[in-house]
Parts: sequence; structure tokens; C-alpha cells
Amino acid sequence: MLLFFILGLFVHFVFFGSIFDIYFTSPLVHGMTPQFTPLPPPAKRLVLFVADGLRADTLYELDENGNSRAPFIRNIIMHEGSWGLSHTRVPTESRPGHVALIAGFYEDVSAVAKGWKENPVEFDSLINESKYTWSWGSPDILTMFAKGAYGDHVFTYTYDADSEDFGAHDVTKLDTWVFDKVKEFFHAARNNQSLFSKLNEEKIVFFLHLLGIDTNGHAHRPSSREYKDNIKLVDAGMKEMVSILEHFYGNDGKTAFIFTSDHGMTDWGSHGAGHPSETLTPFVTWGAGIKYPQKVSAQKFDDAFLKEWRLESWKRQDIHQADIAPLMASLIGVPFPLNSVGILPVDYLNNTDLFKAESMFTNAIQILEQFKVKMTQKKEVTLPFLFIPFKLLPESKQLNIVRKARSYIKQRKYDEAKPSHLLSCSCIAIGVFVAFFLLLQDCPWTYYIYCLLPVPIWYAVLREFQVIQDFVTLLLTVPPSYFVGYLLVFILGIEILVLSFFYRYMLTAGLLAFAGWPFITQLWTRAKSISLSWIFFSLLLAAFPLMPVVGRKPDIFLVMGAGLLVLLLSLCVLTSLIKRKDSFINEELLLHLFQMLSVVLSMCVTYSTHSSLRKKQGLPLLNQIISWLILAFSLVLPLLSPTSLFERLFSILLSLMSTYILLSTGYEALFPLVLSCLMFVWIQVEQETLQQRGISCKQKVTSVRFTCSTDITQFRQLYLDDVRRAFFLVFFLVTAFFGTGNIASVNSFDLASVYCFLTVFSPFMMGALMMWKILIPFVLVMCAFEAVQLTTQLSSKSLFLMVLVISDIMALHFFFLVKDYGSWLDIGTSISHYVIVMSMTIVLVFLNGLAHLLTTKKLRLCGKPKSHLI
Repeated sequence: MLLFFILGLFVHFVFFGSIFDIYFTSPLVHGMTPQFTPLPPPAKRLVLFVADGLRADTLYELDENGNSRAPFIRNIIMHEGSWGLSHTRVPTESRPGHVALIAGFYEDVSAVAKGWKENPVEFDSLINESKYTWSWGSPDILTMFAKGAYGDHVFTYTYDADSEDFGAHDVTKLDTWVFDKVKEFFHAARNNQSLFSKLNEEKIVFFLHLLGIDTNGHAHRPSSREYKDNIKLVDAGMKEMVSILEHFYGNDGKTAFIFTSDHGMTDWGSHGAGHPSETLTPFVTWGAGIKYPQKVSAQKFDDAFLKEWRLESWKRQDIHQADIAPLMASLIGVPFPLNSVGILPVDYLNNTDLFKAESMFTNAIQILEQFKVKMTQKKEVTLPFLFIPFKLLPESKQLNIVRKARSYIKQRKYDEAKPSHLLSCSCIAIGVFVAFFLLLQDCPWTYYIYCLLPVPIWYAVLREFQVIQDFVTLLLTVPPSYFVGYLLVFILGIEILVLSFFYRYMLTAGLLAFAGWPFITQLWTRAKSISLSWIFFSLLLAAFPLMPVVGRKPDIFLVMGAGLLVLLLSLCVLTSLIKRKDSFINEELLLHLFQMLSVVLSMCVTYSTHSSLRKKQGLPLLNQIISWLILAFSLVLPLLSPTSLFERLFSILLSLMSTYILLSTGYEALFPLVLSCLMFVWIQVEQETLQQRGISCKQKVTSVRFTCSTDITQFRQLYLDDVRRAFFLVFFLVTAFFGTGNIASVNSFDLASVYCFLTVFSPFMMGALMMWKILIPFVLVMCAFEAVQLTTQLSSKSLFLMVLVISDIMALHFFFLVKDYGSWLDIGTSISHYVIVMSMTIVLVFLNGLAHLLTTKKLRLCGKPKSHLI
């Protein structure tokens, strides 16, 4: 049994890792020849301003008084340069956005292996191709391009990472820091001959990364005064920077300027998905090589933005974000980034037709080089009879297109079985054939595992032919109508679980079905009070999946209300326990009061922190200390409580709720409370249903105690109803995950959840706190099921086998739904769905251990007699 369990874990680990080889390999290739336009470029230097997190509509629209928030940029649009919208692609995040801007390609899906924090494969960029680059801004962005650059020609100036504080009084300092450092830099250059000579070279880049707008958007939302005032500050700062640069270079007319953003932001202050507010960013460019404003009488766009922004008379030219990289390369005459897929937006160029044609030709050859390298690599590792060239672009057609394009440029035409001994031999033969086939194709070693692992598994299955035959014979004895009905219900339940991963309201449908379950059983007639409680809390829990995703509508008063309900419930329980004077002692009373005090402290800290941050006074140190102390004690205090089922479970609820309140921003604070109430009723319901079968004598829940030792003689054989119990467990676990939002996506997280613990940006610490918030409902469900196993004498090994079957059936759905394109919301959700169902059994092992520890372990205070235990 142990061997099969280990083998099962290994198989699931292997197939869990398989999706990263199948779906998430990097599309980037290397070995291309650099391509650049063979004509003199219009600009000697390029200045790139990137306002992180800036929405296009907020920049271009007029305020309530009819004035522009960015008068300098609006003046550029009307009198000096060209403008439009830059259409970004999902995921709308800073790293892939800047990579698209500067390197010309969109998200590398293999970045999932790096936690989406950096590109795992080296890539070429405009910064790498430049002669010198000076950059100022966030360490998260600048170091990424400095790391991938060759030679000693990239110079970065960054502030400390701790400065990126969402709770800071004034985060515009992130932008003023950049502007101040640029001013100091050019002032110092006049007295530094070496630096002065570098600054007067050609093909140089100045990159100013401005993070304040994004930080204000996260902290205060894009509709806030802070976000809009930050735009005014950036506009004024850019005006000053342009003036300093023009003065430094004597207004020589050889500087090109570009202003854009890496991504936008939703109304609730997040980004990562594909909403227009996230994908539409501003793009304004002026200076050397850029067309001047073009007045037009009419423009053809499906949206109404031009009228809203009162820019109908100035020609708008939209581009894709990756197109900016070849535009910048063309302006200063450096090779196009090797991995770029951007298409040069020639309509922005103010140059000769010959220059435009040569630039477009260079762009096409650069992209073709990637295609040829990729095709060569694929051809080298594929058997000749299996390799199928891309029919629309064979080598002959490539040469013909390139030859015609070069000819047109010269002519100035610019506008053109059974188990037996045979079974083992057959399996060996199949394994050898598969290995030889993979060897010929020079496949990675992981492919051997994927293809060969099913062979011994099927061998083990087919060896148990007699068991399979007996099982089929048993099924034939079951009445067909009963079997078909149960099978249909089981399939329907599985499909509801699968659909609930995509549509949260399916959880509501399932819970409504749960509410009606007592009426089709004898439970309603035997235990009406328990049935009514089950119906009430099922309906109450069913309301949560219909509510908005957590974080979009924060409400501190709902958090306070949840705390008050916990305290009210605690008083009721305390009153009930005091009446049982024979089993309730002073030590237990003090513990109960102390846990109630921790809930009160959590409420006070949450309200105080919310008020302080709203007043821009930051996170009070005392609040932070209390929050961490409550978190630390939340896993210890339940171990001091009695091991009787009801008291231990309620102690766990109080401790975890005190932490959950600190991590809540709205209605989700009520979720663990309602879920726990339903779990308490579930324990009683399962005891009643088991009693109906005459399996055990009825025993009051209050008299049942958790115990560390397991008596396997008390385990009973499995019944068909145990499949329903396993399904209930899986359904409640899925509800715990998705009941208040789509936790499978980073875009669903609200950083405000952790503001009671820290406000300085720390991805690992914030991620750990958010993960614990997710796991708290999960732990509550597992603790309840620990009690269900105890009261129904259900073996945990049998449970895992049934959950394994359910999760593997669900995994078959999600394996074919894994996406390697789209936003982080799409990609991350598809991966998370597959991971959740594949790792469900593995996670259950560890969480079952944690639940077993929380329910059975008893800590004794020093000097206390053992006789006080119940």
C-alpha cells in the first residue's frame, strides 16, 4: 500500500511538471544576424519617458474645468509631434510591458518558471544595441535591462526598493527623485570631461522610469486626486527635463523624445488582465525624425475617445506596444532588437521615402531571421519524414520576396490486451520502441519520462485483470436505473466542480442543491432542527460566490461587523460552557476570554490602520507589532484548549478569525464564519446519516474527543454514501478557494489585505500573508473533516483514494485547457486550475497533517496538573 501511495505521488508530481515542458517553453531563439538601416539616422540620441501605470484616458481627457492635466504633453500633440494610443497586450504588467517597449516582443510564457518576475531567457534590446544608455528609476525595471546588456555601456541609477511603499504619505517622491537625479547628472557632466564626451556620442539613450503614478493608482485608485495630481507633476517634470536636454545640446535638433506607459490600470487599482483601461496607453513622440502634427477634418475610429478628449482635429495614429522598439531603433540608427516582433510604424517618421523603405526592409529581414533560425532548430531535432515546413513561406518564396523587395527599392518603387507473459514482453517492447523513437528525435530527457511512465502503470493495471473483472460483475448486479441515476448525478457533480473554476456562481448552484439534499433523504424526517440549520447555512454560504471579487469594493464596516458577530457567537458559546461547570475550569475560561480579546484587538488594529492610511499617516508601528503577535499566537492558542470536539474546533475558529480579520478588506471577513457554521452542522449531519444505516450507536458531538492515536479496528468498510462524503469534501475545498474570488490569479489580489502587517512592497512577505489568508478557510474545512472521519469511522486512506479519483477526472478537463497565451489572468488561472486539481491529493496529505495537529495536540502550561484535561 505504501509503495503504491509513493508511486501515486510520484506520478502526480511528474504530470504536474509536464505542463511546463508542453506549454511553457520559451519562444525566443538566438543566433540571428543583427540588422540595421544602412542610411544615416535622423537622431543622435533618444529620450524615453515611461510613466508606469498611466491610463490613456486620464492623460488625454480634460478636467472638470475644461483644462488639461498635462498641458505640456497637449501642447506637443497640437504643435510639435505625433500622438496616438499604444495597444498593449496581456499580461498588462510592468516587466512584460517594458520588455515589449524596449525589446519588441511580448510576454515570454516560460517566465512562469521565474514566478513572472524576470525573463528566464536572455534577450536583445534597444538598450543593449545602444552605444551608451543612462537610466533612472525603479530597481525592478532598470536592473532587468542592465542584466541582459553586453559590455560596460549601460548605467543605472535607482532608488532603494523600500521607497516603493503603498502606504507612504507622498509616493510622488519616486518621480521627483528621478527628475532631481537627471538634473544633477547633466549639471555634473559639464565638469566631467569623460562623461561629457560620452554624452556627445551618437546612438545613445536616456531612459526615465516614473513609478509614482502606478503606486498612487494601487494605493488610491486611478480616479483619486492623488493619481491625477501625479500626472500633473510628471508633465511639469518632463517639461523641465526637455528644457535641460535641449539647453545641454544647444538645441541641435538631433534629439528624439518618446512618452508612453507600460500598462494602464482598472478603476479598482489593479492591472494584469485585458480590460481596455489596462491595455490602452498613451503614446506621444516628437523631435528629430518625427512628423509634426497633422490637422484633419475627420478620422475613422470605432471609439468616441477623440470627441471626449477634444482632439478630433489632430491626426491620431495607434500602434502596438512592440512597434515602439523598432521605431526607436530606426530613429537613432542602431540594429533592431534581435528578438523583436514589432512592425515599424512608418507613418510616424519624418524622413525620405528611401529611408522608410530601407527601414521597413531591415525590419522584415530581422523578423525573417528569427523564423529561419526557429525552423532550422526544429528541423535538426525532428525526423525528416515528420518535419513539415510552413507551407505559406517555403525557402524559395522567402528568397523571391526578399529579391523583389530589394529590386523595388533600387527602382524607387517604394509603395509596392490480456495479463500474461505476453503482457510483460509487450510492455517491454513498447517501452524500447518509444525510447528509440525519442532518441532519433533528440528529445529532452523529460520526454522520456512522459512517454515511458504510462507503460509500467498500464502494466500494473492490466495485471489486476481479475479485480477489474470482479468489479464489472458487481456493477452488473446493481439495478440499471439506480446505477445510471447515480452515475449521472456523479458526472453532473464533477462538471459543476469544473465549471465553478470558471464561473463562481456554479458554487451557488451546488450549494442550493446541497440545501435541498435533506428533503430527498430521511434526514428531514429524523432530524428537522439539524436539517433546518443545514439549509440555512447552505443558503447563506451560497450568497458569497455571487458577490464581487474581493478587493474591488472594500468596506471596513463589514469587517467590523464580522468581528462583532464572532464576539456575539463567542458569548453564546461561553454562556453554554459555563453552565457545564463540571467540565469548564478557570484555565479554559481565561483562554476563551484571551481569544475573544485577540478578536477585539484585530478589529481595533484593522480600523486604526485603515483610518491612518486614509489620512496618509502610514502604518502605525504599534499596529504592526500587534498584528504580527496575533498571527504568531493564532496557531498556538488552540493547542491549549481541551480536546473535546466542539471546544477545540471553536478555539481554532476564534484564533484563525482574529488573523483573518486583519487580512480582510470587505465582506470576505464574514466568509470563514459562515463556512465554519456550516462545517459544524455538517459534522452532525454525517453522524445522523450514518446512524440511519445502523452502523454505530448515536453519540453526542459534545462527548466526542480528538485523540492522537488511531485505532484501525474501528474503521469500517466503504459504502456508496462515502463517495458522497468525498465529493462534499472536494466541493467545500473548492468553495474555500473560490468562495470570495478567483484566487488562482494574481490580478485578483488586493495588496490592501496585508496593510495591517506591512506597507513597504515585499513580494515574498506579501505573497506569504495572502497565501495564509487563502489557506485559513481551507484549514477550517480540513479540521471539520477530521471530526467527520472521527465520528463516521472513515479511513483517511480510503478518503484519499476517492478524492484522487475525483481530482484526476477534473484534471483531465483542465489539462487540455491550459493556456500559453493571453493575460496573467488567463495564463495564471489555467495553470492554477491544473495545479489545484493535480496537487489536491498531495496538499490534502499536508493539510490533513496540520488539521490533525491542531485538533489532537494538547499543550500544557507549566505547573498545571494533568487532571484538568477532559
